[in-house]
Formats: sequence, C-alpha cells, structure tokens
Amino acid sequence: MSKFTAIVLSGGTGKRMNSDIPKQYMMLKDKPVLAHSLLAFEQSPVDDIVIVCGAGDEEYIKKTFVEKYGLSKVSAVCAGGVERYNSVYNGLKACKDTDYVLIHDGARPYVSDEIIKRNIEEVQKYKAVVTSVKATDTVKIADDNGFVISTPERKSVYFMQTPQTFEYKLALDSYSKLIEELEKEVKVQVTDDAQVVEMYSDVRVKLIEGDYSNIKITVPKDLQ
Repeated sequence: MSKFTAIVLSGGTGKRMNSDIPKQYMMLKDKPVLAHSLLAFEQSPVDDIVIVCGAGDEEYIKKTFVEKYGLSKVSAVCAGGVERYNSVYNGLKACKDTDYVLIHDGARPYVSDEIIKRNIEEVQKYKAVVTSVKATDTVKIADDNGFVISTPERKSVYFMQTPQTFEYKLALDSYSKLIEELEKEVKVQVTDDAQVVEMYSDVRVKLIEGDYSNIKITVPKDLQ
C-alpha cells in the first residue's frame, strides 16, 4: 500500500496579527491554531506527519503539541528556513520512505477530513493536486502603477488553499531544482508548491475542490 505523509508548516510570524506571538501558536477556541491543524491530520488516513517549525522551536513543538495532544503520527520535527520554499524542502528531506506528500499551512486550522481524503484519492490519479475554490469576486490584473490591464473570466479563476499534494519524488525533484537555481543566484519567485512543480516538471497540476471555510489565519478577526 502507498504511504502518505503530511508536511505541516509552522514557521510563520505574527506580523499581520499585530503580535509578537506567531499566529500558529495563538489560541483558537480551546487550542492553539497549530493544534487544530495537526489533530486534523492525526485523525485522518495519512500515515505520518512531519512538522516544520521555526529554528529553535523544535523542543517547544514536541512538548506543547506532540506530547500534550498525543500526536502518535508525528515522525519528525525539523527546523524550517528563511523562506517558505526552504521550509518545504527541509520537510521533504525529513520524510522517510513515503510515496505521497500533503503539504499544508499550519495556520489553516479548518482543514476537513473530507478535503484530506479527497487529496489522497485524487493524487493517486493525477500525481499533483491542489486544494482550491472558485473565485467569488471579480479579479483585476494591474500594472506596477495600479492601473487595470485586464479582467480574467471569473469562471477560470481559482483561489489556492492547502493541502497541496504530490508524488513524493516529483515534489522532491522539483524543489531540488528550485534550490539549485537559487543557489546559482537565479532570480525565481514562487508563491506555492504547485508553482514549483509547474516550473520544474512536465506534470500538469490538477485543481480539486476545497472549502471556503478552509481559511488561512492572517488577521486578528480570523480567530473570532
């Protein structure tokens, strides 16, 4: 049987939350934001969980989350990097003998079991799948001065969420190529995992249904 590993990213800061406390450590109802995300995967069909945290937070994560909430599926806790792509790459390298990886933002505490199961099912068909929802508002493309260039058809515009799920080797190879280019000081800008696979492989990324409630905690009102 195939093995599925969740890589949960927990290295963000609280800048837009106007707080010195990283948003993933803030309380949401009765538990920290990160605990909600981790428990969702603990109770899902994934086989194990790799937590990527801020450098120096490893022991804090183990005591405050893994031990406190009895997270038996956590196989590794590793330090992230300066940028998100560094953290994902570190998480990929920390995986052990897995077939597929579900990469998830720890600050998305409302991820459902249904979404996780859908990722697991669909990635086995398409190799690369991304949780997404259709745009509900009109989107404008603007130039550097803020003037509108174009208005894409709303039916073809989607907002990306996580998990973003891939064959393990596909994700590792794609990220390795990205890191190699960055080390050569090639200017590359990436904003999500799917983009890395789009850029460094010939595998087409399939969009799969997410949920509008699967938000990323970004501003204080998101905790209410």
